[in-house]
Amino acid sequence: MLVSACLLGISCRYDKGLKTSESILGRKDISFVPVCPEQLGGLPTPRPPAQFSGGDGRDVLKGRARVIDAGGADVTDAFIEGARQTLKIARIVGARWAVFKDHSPSCATRRVWKDGEQVAGIGVTTALLIDHGISVMDEEGRL
Repeated sequence: MLVSACLLGISCRYDKGLKTSESILGRKDISFVPVCPEQLGGLPTPRPPAQFSGGDGRDVLKGRARVIDAGGADVTDAFIEGARQTLKIARIVGARWAVFKDHSPSCATRRVWKDGEQVAGIGVTTALLIDHGISVMDEEGRL
């Protein structure tokens, strides 16, 4: 099972902060493969926060939306590359499930930041994995 690396206590978030999930760390019956799509896409840690412009992760994959960081830089290509690399890892390990951190422009499963507001939507990596038959839930276990 893939899991957002930040949920395992790995310092990879945009602000280098931790979002460790004790409930996930406590699961000894599941083998987790940590991934950080943003790092896999070539973005550094720390990095400016990013949000969607014009849609969500599904729209980015269809070329109808972009991911823009707080400095105004278009980081869409890095987010798409990170999603592709995460899918590649999922295929290598045979993952059929992923547990991702909600609200992230890569990993969101329910809510994203878009044009300065928090709205319903999913991240770029989440969209790509779902498109390829991998089920994605948030850290609370919600699909």
